[in-house]
Amino acid sequence: MSTPRRIADGHVERVAAQDPSVATALGLNPGDDRQPDLSPEGFEALAELARGTLGRLDGQEAGTDPAEQACARLLRERLTAELAVHDAGDHYRSLRNLNSPVQRLRSIFILMPTETEEDWATVAGRLRNLPGALDGYRATLTEGISRGLLSAPRQVGAVIRQLDAWTGRDTGGTSWFADFVSDCATGQRPGLDDDAVGASAAVGEFRDWLHGTYLPAAAGVPDPVGRERYLRSARFSTGADVDVDEAYAWAWDEFHRNLAEMRAEAGRILPGATVLEAMHHLDEYGHVIKGEEEIRVWLQQIMDEAIAALDGTHFDISGPLRRVESRIAPPGSSPAPHYTRPSLDFSRPGRTYLPTLGKDTFPTWEIVSTWYHEGVPGHHLQLARWVEVADRLSRYQVTLGSVSANTEGWALYAERLMDELGFLSDPGRRLGYLDKQMLRIIRVIIDIGMHLELAIPADSPFHPGERWTPELATAFMAAYHGSSVERRTGEVDRYLGWPGQAISYKLGERAWLRGREAARKRHGGAFDLKAWHMKALSQGSYGLDDLAANLATL
Repeated sequence: MSTPRRIADGHVERVAAQDPSVATALGLNPGDDRQPDLSPEGFEALAELARGTLGRLDGQEAGTDPAEQACARLLRERLTAELAVHDAGDHYRSLRNLNSPVQRLRSIFILMPTETEEDWATVAGRLRNLPGALDGYRATLTEGISRGLLSAPRQVGAVIRQLDAWTGRDTGGTSWFADFVSDCATGQRPGLDDDAVGASAAVGEFRDWLHGTYLPAAAGVPDPVGRERYLRSARFSTGADVDVDEAYAWAWDEFHRNLAEMRAEAGRILPGATVLEAMHHLDEYGHVIKGEEEIRVWLQQIMDEAIAALDGTHFDISGPLRRVESRIAPPGSSPAPHYTRPSLDFSRPGRTYLPTLGKDTFPTWEIVSTWYHEGVPGHHLQLARWVEVADRLSRYQVTLGSVSANTEGWALYAERLMDELGFLSDPGRRLGYLDKQMLRIIRVIIDIGMHLELAIPADSPFHPGERWTPELATAFMAAYHGSSVERRTGEVDRYLGWPGQAISYKLGERAWLRGREAARKRHGGAFDLKAWHMKALSQGSYGLDDLAANLATL
């Protein structure tokens, strides 16, 4: 008998069979050496899978089982939001510096196993199939040109710079692909070297096509996407029809509140100093780690210490949840730290990645809360727990059904939790935490502000009455967030290329906090935070339409 959960799991199997990048991320279909089909036909095939699953769901009642009802509601909402993006043709203009199709063609290698000769044979096949995947992607972008659906020049330039790093053109050194296969010590190595050269050459040719053909065609395409596309994209990232005017006003309230806290913390670090002066003081005189390997090891220790401190007190952290790896992000990655979830069988653990951006010295005041976000108790604890309970829910609810506002909201909540528990009592580390909170607040303000070209409020300390532009957004970040030029540029590029995703962090955290407070009131003195955490981490994915209300019942 078919049920919503069986329909959902069938959808995961079909998507994994169609898209090898999904299969690799989940640890399914080992030995499949294909690359994703990024042609117009490939995108349409995935859309047809979504339509077919919705049709199966239409013919099946969820009944009275709450678990089946939750899965059916999530599956319907996610696939409907996915098809809205596809049917609008947004895949024809999907160029940006993070989580666009071109990045999938490299990340599939990063997620692959490389322990055996069979693993390396699959790597070799994917290297040889990379040129064909790029040809398909070029065909999709070319169709976008013919339809008048193009990415803005800013996004094209960001991708070109990434591809320069992949091929080694930016430094004149070896390509990332050559470095990747250098880890192979088997007899396949000579062939792999040739395959890596071919893959790098194909990436270079695609980069030249972007520069010589696509970029001129994109001239004049504006950075803002407008309200209609913004709301469509925001629904996909949040699982809700966001009231952007309310969110924009609320974020300004958060800005003023957080700024006051930052100023108070700056005074504890250096009496009389401004926030930026206190940050510069910490950069120069605070604790630093020198060397890429040294910072990787130090970040691993941060996560290991968090596991030891939180297990048994605020969470149950056992078995595979205790394994999380700290890594350095490869050249040409997004400038922001990130996390990759474990495979469904835990053969690949959860991993955090730090982009070093050419630096060799790392002030630690600004990074501790970020690793609570990316690692423990943030992304790793939630997403690894999801894998652990996949058989109780459905694979869809813990993988393809993920909603950014849920996962990013939890990770931001995890940072706040560590502050509440006293792990960020050091003034420098706490200023770092508040600075990361400010980043997520700024994201809501300028993501909505830039795309909808809103006015800056009259009570703003920054350019009141003016309308947002990318230049103003960059200056705003420079004035109120302690980020480098490279990070600011990458952040603004990201918001403009991925509309509606940047707001999911802070709006998601708001839902988690509201859900916790409602549960606390419902239980009164019997409220058990550890028990609530474990129930919350075992429920699978929910969008903002349902998240806070569900958390309140736990």
